[in-house]
Amino acid sequence: MNVRVVAATAVAIVLLMVSTSGPAQTKTVAERLGYPADAKLLIVHADDLAVAHSVDAASFDALNKNAVTSASVMVPCPWLSEVAGYAKDHPDADLGLHLTLTSEWKSYRWGPVESKDKVLSLFDLSGYLWPDTAPAAQNIKPEEAEREIRAQVERAMAAGIHPTHLDSHMGVLFAKPDLFAVYVKIAHEYHLPFLAPRIPGDPLKFSSQLSAKDSVVDSVVMANPSVHADQWKEFYENAIKALTPGLAEMIVHLGHDDAELQAVTLDHLDYGSAWRQRDYNFVMSAELQKMLEDNHIVLVQWRDLRQLK
Repeated sequence: MNVRVVAATAVAIVLLMVSTSGPAQTKTVAERLGYPADAKLLIVHADDLAVAHSVDAASFDALNKNAVTSASVMVPCPWLSEVAGYAKDHPDADLGLHLTLTSEWKSYRWGPVESKDKVLSLFDLSGYLWPDTAPAAQNIKPEEAEREIRAQVERAMAAGIHPTHLDSHMGVLFAKPDLFAVYVKIAHEYHLPFLAPRIPGDPLKFSSQLSAKDSVVDSVVMANPSVHADQWKEFYENAIKALTPGLAEMIVHLGHDDAELQAVTLDHLDYGSAWRQRDYNFVMSAELQKMLEDNHIVLVQWRDLRQLK
């Protein structure tokens, strides 16, 4: 297993954990949104828009058919203009920003939005963003991360994308307290909700950086490389059954297993084209809808949380 897989798996494991730490609230997120305190709220969220046309096409289809309730955009990636066109035509689409400080694929790479001379610590030796979470977190200077993610927000808004929330590609902004602080600062500055998962014991003291208005996500469901292809439905079914009252997010990676996405994800089975086709097939299935109904899940959007800011 290479470093990227280890890093992605570690992030997935962290996000799947749940604890009771976090800023005190007199009301739960459900109550603040007008639901009963014991409601099980779920955001079904598609990651990685703009990374490829295949990913965009699958994600747009899922958004249009309400198979997912939210998605987020990788601003440095080449297909940003396609997402901007979709945002213009679908102003009610719940589109956030997948703040991107890594470029993980073997032969398909990208750099930052900000000028190179202002964010030198974001570059690896090949001249692109770091390919893995660990070296990115180790090398990126917080002040340069701030410049870059601010530039990504501004680039998205200039393109006509009005973000509903922020989250972090490959969890880089969850890797160190100083990077998390930058993430929270930018979210607060733009009055945007952001993915802040509960972490057992809160070892990095993330909760101390949150305000009373911030909505903490109680649990995150995301397939990881330990899930075999023939266990896809079973993984999600078990995860949905295990949801408890509170706010959860199910992160999926959608795409079509076509020539473009196969080239993008070359030599990388996890989160690759076949993986994304499986996620697409699952979220578009009647089986998922039945799982949600049987387990009394209430679907919400990040846009709903923005009204609490």
